[in-house]
Amino acid sequence: MQIIKHGFLQRFAYFSTDAKRLYQAWLYSEQHSKMTGAEATCSDIEGEAFTAWDGYISGVNIELNENQRIVQTFRTTEFPEDEGDSKIEITLSEMDGKCEFTLMHTNIPEGQSDYKKGWIEHYFEPMAEYCD
Repeated sequence: MQIIKHGFLQRFAYFSTDAKRLYQAWLYSEQHSKMTGAEATCSDIEGEAFTAWDGYISGVNIELNENQRIVQTFRTTEFPEDEGDSKIEITLSEMDGKCEFTLMHTNIPEGQSDYKKGWIEHYFEPMAEYCD
């Protein structure tokens, strides 16, 4: 399911894994690269920078609650230089042997590409395969 408004996107899905595996796949370079199929340099330390999708995405870890919540700044190489970063917040919640993964992407600059499609094709679909 997803909710989309100008500058804001929310999407969630259930994956056949636990919160720890998804948390590590998001924040550990080797696992993130394997999950998405593209080069990533990640960190599980607040305040440290990351890149994903061969440098197309970059940001900084703002808040990390192990296996529960990830908050990061987020921008792509398509953001105008004078535009501030957007923000993503991921929450992980285990239930009935699955993990609910909720993504909120806020402060998306006006006129940016279709993030709904991008999140599905480049993250949610590969994550489902990674978790199988």
